[in-house]
Order: sequence, then structure tokens, then C-alpha cells
Amino acid sequence: QVQLVESGGGLVQAGGSLRLSCVVSGTIFSLNAMGWYRQAPGQQRELVATLTTGGRPNYSDSVKDRFTISRDNAKNTVYLQMNSLKPDDTAVYYCYARAAWAPGFTRDYWGQGTQVTVSS
Repeated sequence: QVQLVESGGGLVQAGGSLRLSCVVSGTIFSLNAMGWYRQAPGQQRELVATLTTGGRPNYSDSVKDRFTISRDNAKNTVYLQMNSLKPDDTAVYYCYARAAWAPGFTRDYWGQGTQVTVSS
């Protein structure tokens, strides 16, 4: 069983910053990609940023140059530093991980989500 637990969401004024964290725990043979998606009311879930083990980060155009994704492999934790926040960034942010619980058995996992609200 693999679990993802997010923290760090909240209410912030436009132009402010927040840092999201996500800890992956459970039976993990290997942890490959990790990242963040978000879903605003009435919208589809969309990619925010992803990071593969030893790879380069991938950002959506809407957050590039404002958000930074990083991970601590020793702690199985992924972070999202969000700066210069805009009201359009308001959404539920979901942590994502692609992990193998045994050799050859890989699947995607999702956290429960954390609300980020940016006021104008």
C-alpha cells in the first residue's frame, strides 16, 4: 500500500508564496516520477509540474518561472514552491507519484489534495 500525504495549502494574497509538500510512504520498490497536478472548480485536472528521478523538471506554461518543483529522494518527498501567486492559481493541488511496489509492478498514485486559494 502506497500513500501520498500533502501539506502546505492555504489562503494567500495575490503576489504571495506558498510551499506544498508531499510525502510518499508505504511499500515502495522504486519511486519514479513525482509531481503536482491541480483542478479548479468546473475544470479538468491539469499538470502543474513533474520531476523524474534524476531528470529535468517539466512545467506547464502557466506556472513556468513562478513555481519550482524539487524532491528529496532520501525522504520520498516532493515539494512545490509557488511564488508570485495569482487568483488563477486557485485550485485543489494533487500530489502524484509513479511508483513500483515490486519489480515490474508500477502504477500511478494520487494524494487527496490540498486547497490553494489566492485572493485578489
